[in-house]
Amino acid sequence: MTACAQVSVLAFGAWLKNAACWRHGGRAHWSPVHGDLSDPETCEALKHSVDQLIAQARQAGAPVQVIAHDLHPDFFSTQLAAAVADALGVPAVGVQHHHAHVAAVIAEHGIEGPVVGLALDGVGLGADGTPWGGELLWLDGPRWTRLGHLYPLALPGGDRAAREPWRMAASVLHALGRADEIDRRFTPLVGVAQAEGVRQMLARNLNCPRTSSAGRWFDAAAAALGLGPRQQNEAEAAIALEQAAACAPLAFGLPGVVIDTANRLDPRELLGALFDAADTQRSAAGFHLALADGLADWLIAAARERQTRIACLSGGCFFNRILRERILASLTKAGLQAYLPGAMGCGDAGLAIGQAWVAAQQPATAATENTIKEESAICV
Repeated sequence: MTACAQVSVLAFGAWLKNAACWRHGGRAHWSPVHGDLSDPETCEALKHSVDQLIAQARQAGAPVQVIAHDLHPDFFSTQLAAAVADALGVPAVGVQHHHAHVAAVIAEHGIEGPVVGLALDGVGLGADGTPWGGELLWLDGPRWTRLGHLYPLALPGGDRAAREPWRMAASVLHALGRADEIDRRFTPLVGVAQAEGVRQMLARNLNCPRTSSAGRWFDAAAAALGLGPRQQNEAEAAIALEQAAACAPLAFGLPGVVIDTANRLDPRELLGALFDAADTQRSAAGFHLALADGLADWLIAAARERQTRIACLSGGCFFNRILRERILASLTKAGLQAYLPGAMGCGDAGLAIGQAWVAAQQPATAATENTIKEESAICV
């Protein structure tokens, strides 16, 4: 057992589907899944679980030595982690969301040595302060690198764009140089004022933060096919897109994705083909195949470049069966060993074990400097 496995770490999880984890001796001890921390009762449940896990660690003769939490400063879990670390007199380590997703797979499977990973989800605060969500990473113990990411899309209206996928479809049209279509396509759905407002917002780059989120690309694809201009629940549009794809033969007929010189995976042309699709179900299937094959090729190339045969897949987008199975098949064919998260699933409910694994590496590397580059975040 490595020295890092002997570090007693308490990790606080993230915001959505929160669960805390105490990890020591290579074993994880989980709290219940609390749910989203927007609910005060859920926050109280997390506090109670943290107290129980601290007591459990003391009773086991392994009192908590390190606290781990998400990078986002406004999360209740982050703020509680800081308070508990201060009370215990132990360090608190912030762990980037997608780094933790891939690390969770490593921790659950006991993987040693370097890996490449895909972390695909809705959003997580990036090491550069921007919202990430479609990340190609390399990890080797305490070292990690952001090798690439999905082409960043503007979020017209900020967080509101995640609730209204039509805004993401409008963002794609703008990114394709087809912004003059926004009013015509979306006025019947949302009215003149909103459609025109979003077009102007994109044109002037007002309240349009950019994100590499895979979830937002799925939202845009669903809205382009008329499957979900608005959504009440998380991933509602993406689920509708997958259901439509499952009703059609898995066949191509759509443009593939492109990897640009900055190692960004660019699905713009693929999305552009969806706006005038004659067959919604076949187009939804084609979108899944083209995106999955592009992601697999991207990951395989990274594995070869980094001289590893181990690939880890995590993040909520891997609940999508078509995407998951297509990528796994491609990785296996290429001779890679592919791993998915374990019992806690690929979403945020299992994030804390990844946070704990990353934080356990820190004592041996505390004096090492962290470097963030514009397109490649290298954290050592």
